[in-house]
Amino acid sequence: MVAPVLFHHPSSLDHDNGQHPENATRITTLMAGLEAEDMLGFDVRSSPPASREQIEAVHSARLFTQIEQLCVAGGGSLDPDTAVSPGSWEAALRASGGAVAMVQELVGGEAGTAFSIHRPPGHHAEIDRAMGFCLFNHIAVAAQHAVSALGVERVAIVDFDVHHGNGTQEIFWERPDVHFCSVHQFPFYPGTGAAGERGGGLGAGATLNLPVASGAGDGEFLEAVADRWASAMDAFQPQLILVSAGFDAHSDDPLASCTVTDGGFAALGAAIRSVAGTTPVGVVLEGGYDAQALTRSFIGFAEALGS
Repeated sequence: MVAPVLFHHPSSLDHDNGQHPENATRITTLMAGLEAEDMLGFDVRSSPPASREQIEAVHSARLFTQIEQLCVAGGGSLDPDTAVSPGSWEAALRASGGAVAMVQELVGGEAGTAFSIHRPPGHHAEIDRAMGFCLFNHIAVAAQHAVSALGVERVAIVDFDVHHGNGTQEIFWERPDVHFCSVHQFPFYPGTGAAGERGGGLGAGATLNLPVASGAGDGEFLEAVADRWASAMDAFQPQLILVSAGFDAHSDDPLASCTVTDGGFAALGAAIRSVAGTTPVGVVLEGGYDAQALTRSFIGFAEALGS
């Protein structure tokens, strides 16, 4: 059995956004927890930086330049929630690059399961806008690379972060080859993700929003993934599954009001593996702002997802 691959880079710790819930403790605590479990047997790799070409396959040149120049100038705020420092530039490039390297391993048949653990997260970043703690949309960069550079014809993205993945939705809104599903608290930040948002143009029907109410827990999240997303995958038949794995729907998380437990996230991992079968699965870390809950939940999820 081939060991799952984990991409990571210490530059994630150099993204300094001040007193902020999305901080380096998330990564240091998670990595310490994994080390205590012998890294779950992962083959740990260093993430390369993404190229400008890879990032501009989903983002505007204006956004790329804006973020680069602000980091080089010493940092500052892109919006009220999203700040950068000089170290944020490499952190963002390596976060996207880790996701790209992950899909290369998966599509090349070198691994059946792979993970990219970085910060800042990415799923709120839109084509021309950084927002919601996110600079570049790493999972979108990776999905586009799989299609344009690796020849994958059908990519599925499932996002269970408690906040809707508005950036990923916008990027692939009119794309029939990338199926995007989001399970999230609604109404809630960023305000998008209503059930009626289903994609447009050639991508009509390739977006599946499964909003849940405040207080939703294991049952609601599992039903959304194991039943409704699973049914969509029966029809779509993806060749690659990517997961925007946010653990901020946890009952201990300070930024939302859902009640998913450690065991609930493990059940989500098992459900995604059941749907995937032999289809390769790549996981990109998104939110999760109680470091201990994030660590426990990620480990349970990863173990259940398996290799």
